[in-house]
Amino acid sequence: MKLGPVHIDGFLAAMLSAVALALLAPGIGRSEGPLHLGTVTGLGIALVFLLHGANLAPEKLVAGMRNWRLHLFVQTCTFVLFPVIGTVLAFVLDGHVAPALLTGVYFLCVLPSTISSSVAFTAMAGGNVGAAVFNATLSNFIGIIVTPLLVSQWMHATGASMPIGQAILGVAVQLLLPFIAGQFLRPHLHAWLVHHKSAVNRVDRGVIVLIVYSSFCDSAAAGLWSGQGWVAVLQAFGLCVAILAGVLSLTCFAARRFGFTLDDEVVAVFCGSKKSVASGIPMARLLFGSRPELGMIVLPAMLYHQVQLLVCANLARRYARVTHAGASR
Repeated sequence: MKLGPVHIDGFLAAMLSAVALALLAPGIGRSEGPLHLGTVTGLGIALVFLLHGANLAPEKLVAGMRNWRLHLFVQTCTFVLFPVIGTVLAFVLDGHVAPALLTGVYFLCVLPSTISSSVAFTAMAGGNVGAAVFNATLSNFIGIIVTPLLVSQWMHATGASMPIGQAILGVAVQLLLPFIAGQFLRPHLHAWLVHHKSAVNRVDRGVIVLIVYSSFCDSAAAGLWSGQGWVAVLQAFGLCVAILAGVLSLTCFAARRFGFTLDDEVVAVFCGSKKSVASGIPMARLLFGSRPELGMIVLPAMLYHQVQLLVCANLARRYARVTHAGASR
């Protein structure tokens, strides 16, 4: 497969700029610093999920919910295969990689799938868009319960503590309730949101950038990056590439073994291999609070996001050529 040119989008550039600024002057953006970003980002997370709820059409979910074998496949990849990979990597790499980075890799592996890019790449590839919408949305609902549960078990295994009931309640209150409120407000907000789609996207990404900035400020102020630097970044990048390559290969192979049609295979591959930075970074803030190591914990999710966009964009083009060729016969 021939890869196209690599582009750094504005979102990645903003996140990298936020990291650089945090490392240069960490005191400004600390959670309890002069900008009070702990409170600001909490309100921003609620706003983002309210907008997500107002944007999602319920009829799209209903249209894609019938293919239970495909849905079971995708959710198993997201919440069984990935966590197993994260657990194995943690066992193999223990003592060779910083503990906070290992936690970040495991946290990446227990996140739900993306919604926007999973659906976009499925549409680009000529796949089953309705099933992609259903699976990506279902994954995020499941993640509200399962991700805190798996993180709590991980923390317990590593000697730390996290009250599971409190963790799930915190995620549900700050993510699920605004989403439900958005669904109720959809008749009043949807037309405005469609008209101001670019502004809504900027709010969504802006909140993520703020969380990244605040997280790295907390980490830098605590001296976590002293002696780590580019070693941790390169380790995280290498692990993200390896995880994505492995999961893409496994999902493609398994989808064909299960006899999925090509348009369902597209859904299985894209929805089953994605991880959501839009849900992941807010969840990290809620689950890990303002711990000094939060910057390193979210690092794998940040890097995986960009790697999956680059690789899956080219993979979607390859699928599109096959589906278009089949349709023209």
